[in-house]
Amino acid sequence: MENLHTNPSGASGDEVEFRVAPHNIEAEQALLGAIMVNNEAFDRVSSFLSPEHFFDPVHARIFETTAKLIQSGKQATPITLKTFFENEEKIGEITVPQYLGRLAAAATTVINAEDFGQMIYDLAVRRGLIIIGEDMVNVAYDSSIDDPPAQQIEEAEQKLYKIAESGKYGTGFASFSNALTDAINMANSAYQRDGHLSGLATGLTDLDFKMGGLQSSDLIILAGRPSMGKTSLATNIAFNIAKAYRTEKAPDGSEEAVDGAVVGFFSLEMSSEQLATRIISEQAGIPSEKIRRGMITEDEFKNLVSVTQELQELPLYIDPTGGITVAQLAARARRLKRQFGLGLIVVDYLQLLTGSSKKASEGRVQEVTEITTGLKALAKELKVPIIALSQLSRQVENRDDKRPQLSDLRESGSIEQDADVVMFVYREEYYVQRSEPAHNKIEEHQRWQDEMSRVHGLAEVIIGKQRHGPTGTVKLQFAGEITRFQNLQSSDHLPERNEY
Repeated sequence: MENLHTNPSGASGDEVEFRVAPHNIEAEQALLGAIMVNNEAFDRVSSFLSPEHFFDPVHARIFETTAKLIQSGKQATPITLKTFFENEEKIGEITVPQYLGRLAAAATTVINAEDFGQMIYDLAVRRGLIIIGEDMVNVAYDSSIDDPPAQQIEEAEQKLYKIAESGKYGTGFASFSNALTDAINMANSAYQRDGHLSGLATGLTDLDFKMGGLQSSDLIILAGRPSMGKTSLATNIAFNIAKAYRTEKAPDGSEEAVDGAVVGFFSLEMSSEQLATRIISEQAGIPSEKIRRGMITEDEFKNLVSVTQELQELPLYIDPTGGITVAQLAARARRLKRQFGLGLIVVDYLQLLTGSSKKASEGRVQEVTEITTGLKALAKELKVPIIALSQLSRQVENRDDKRPQLSDLRESGSIEQDADVVMFVYREEYYVQRSEPAHNKIEEHQRWQDEMSRVHGLAEVIIGKQRHGPTGTVKLQFAGEITRFQNLQSSDHLPERNEY
């Protein structure tokens, strides 16, 4: 990087000191010359370099015109480019067409074309950082009451992330050979891993067997009616994955997750303290109601303290901000990944997110479409699974068999379309419990008690859609007092239903 000062030590005091934005004119000239000599050099930089990355405006126009010619199947040489620059202002004493000839004459090889391109790109990034920094200072000085600091921070973060990630995505086609290698590596990882899972293990064996774990880049919708245990199941899965987190040194020296993951939990409905209480209750085996009321024994309190100490280092990060937009959620998830790494995102719940004001004005269905599309795009961008909880419409309650179906999803069109997996939580016990007959109806009450015994502590996770595997039902045990889902003991397994 080059910092030019017009007032070096010993210079006249009348001269004004200034700095020139970082750039490298020689690298720009060398790259343009190499491309004109051999158009194959363009292919080496076209995936990440664009005209706005050039410092010199003339160079930017030359690169843009060159790109258009090559992309239209024509040769880009000083001769074919000449006609596009005949009316340009002179560069010093020479015309632009003459300048093109000199650039090509000075070029000797295309071997370093990619290096020159990367240097130009890096310097453009630095200039972008300078602009963001200057904008931050100016806005902070002159901001109005209607422009709160939090909004400025968010906008700056989005700009910074856009710069940081601009060279990482959309790099064009991957060869089928590379895609095959990735697929084999995934299969090998699944073969080596305990349980033979290709994705993150939820800690619930039967569910993992049905899904192969939570797959990278998947949008997983977890839906259910109120009191079915959506949040409890999501919390259990998040805890299990965070607890299993383990890393090893990669060949390049970086830390690579070999099991579990760092989890980001967006709790739009419950506070972080309420969510933490649920996890403590589950792990300590003490009902959260007793913890909140302080109705615990000395031994239970000691157990509580012991469990809390074990959970201190858990890589589980909770954002309890309600009513955020999907864009804000994406910005916070990117920040978390930059700072601590990120392997799973949980959103509780989808209907509490908001879209842009434009989509909101078009109706709730359009707004939810924007939200689900945004979540799916974020899952692909960050290469992590996203579990988004969703409510179900009331029409479930009007059926005799209250097991949910895809059509029960609120604003189901976009949710069902964008999701890779749709799962429903269903507990028959909830409905049976509320149908208790009067005690004086002895026979009916006895039948009800028998029915309660049959369904007590049982839960079903119904996989209604799965792009990578079969649909069907997984049975789990549910301890309502401590909101814990766990594997159903093999001796208690019930026959699966064939159809619903």
